[in-house]
Amino acid sequence: MSAQSFGTRLQQAVADRGPIVAGIDPHAALLEAWGLPDTPAGLAEFSRVGLEAVAGQVAAIKPQSAFFERHGSAGVAVLEELLAEARSASVLTILDVKRGDIGSTMAAYAQAHLRPGAPLEADAITVSPYLGAGSLDPAVELALDSGKGLFMLALTSNPDGPRIQHARDFHDTPVALHVARHAEDVGAGTENRWGSVGLVVGATVGDAFTRLGLAEATTSAPILAPGFGAQGAGPAQLTEVFGESAGRTLVSLSRGLLAAGPDPQRLRQAAAALRMHYS
Repeated sequence: MSAQSFGTRLQQAVADRGPIVAGIDPHAALLEAWGLPDTPAGLAEFSRVGLEAVAGQVAAIKPQSAFFERHGSAGVAVLEELLAEARSASVLTILDVKRGDIGSTMAAYAQAHLRPGAPLEADAITVSPYLGAGSLDPAVELALDSGKGLFMLALTSNPDGPRIQHARDFHDTPVALHVARHAEDVGAGTENRWGSVGLVVGATVGDAFTRLGLAEATTSAPILAPGFGAQGAGPAQLTEVFGESAGRTLVSLSRGLLAAGPDPQRLRQAAAALRMHYS
């Protein structure tokens, strides 16, 4: 087990390096813009330059597994190397895999990414609670035992998201609020120490975070917030969307940062500027 919880390590990383989480997302269009081939070799160079440029400038990196998986075993091998190199450089990793299942299958997903020594070991992963938040308990247990973390999808910015996430049960409780309460309950945080189970809340969801009660329900759960930069949200949304939870909100940026590549110096400068912009 890690000497410190993931929540504690993440809170310290944000205090030291600001709230930016750099998405290492090798889109075909980004690879082309960087002058790299859409091949495992191109992915490897993209990942190497991206990690080296943002190390020390961001709280964590967030590789999107799908962009590696589409290249098969060779692409997954690049992801393994990226996660290992980040660990060696003491850069926290949030692997965006959005896993969600029940029983032994959920446990196996957790073992693939949260078990210390696993080939695809990350510090935290994204998970989907929409088979029931309790279905994620095998991942919660392994994460807390291993000093790892989870981010549960709560309020996403896709157009159809509200149809499920804003829906209310027979007690008139929004589904997303059930997720937030579960994350807060199991995350083992305190008033002054972040929990290790957080939420994914899009920075473009408007007032839903507050209006549906998630802001009031969470006092220690960190919030991973995609939607900044290329998707339209900016520094103003930190307070407009998240209110008093802004201090626990991670600003996830991918294209808004990586478009500065492939020159490593320009990438470092962009990461440093964004860090100041959102701090």
